[in-house]
Amino acid sequence: MIDGVLGALAEPALLAIVALSFRVTGAALLLAIVVGVPLGAVVGLTRFPGKHLVTLVLYTGMGLPPVVVGLFVYILLSRSGPFGPLGWLFTPTAMTIAQTIIAFPLVAALTQTAVEAVDRDLRLQVHALGATRWQLGWTVLREARIGVTAAIVAAFGGIISEVGAVMLVGGNIDGHTRVLTTAIVLSTRQGDFALAMALGLVLLLLTLGANAVLLQLQGRSK
Repeated sequence: MIDGVLGALAEPALLAIVALSFRVTGAALLLAIVVGVPLGAVVGLTRFPGKHLVTLVLYTGMGLPPVVVGLFVYILLSRSGPFGPLGWLFTPTAMTIAQTIIAFPLVAALTQTAVEAVDRDLRLQVHALGATRWQLGWTVLREARIGVTAAIVAAFGGIISEVGAVMLVGGNIDGHTRVLTTAIVLSTRQGDFALAMALGLVLLLLTLGANAVLLQLQGRSK
């Protein structure tokens, strides 16, 4: 078994699967960060009518079943759906969209929580020094950077290990939309346990690396 796993790790097909996984997950995570971090910071820093509802929606989004997200995106991108003419179904683009929807509420809600946890006295002090809203927001966001980093790592872990949504909208097409999680499912069903173990090992190492980065950043901030 060990020799089979080691041999599978050297296969070019595995490298292509890993590369596509990074491409899809990286793009989805970047989109979620670009939108989710500013939104979470704004919601955490300000008071406005409907804030409780927005918070409720974000928190609910954190628990969305990935397969439901995949079904929603599938319907939107299917031939009879509103975005069917784009031809994105069963492509890496569709997978990126699904994973972005999954990651976004995690980034936004956890960023909001991190910002709200910052000592209120700091906000008052920065405001008293004549800081603008942008400067105040940036200062608080920097103070909450550990929580924001945790939000990003949580989102990464949530989408790199997700299988239901990418299976639905990607189709697990060999050489086109097959990523780590869908390849593990397929290899297990086919009885190719050596390849499944190799893929699982790579997935675990990626998750371990992400958490190692978080711990390193936390250590530097102390």
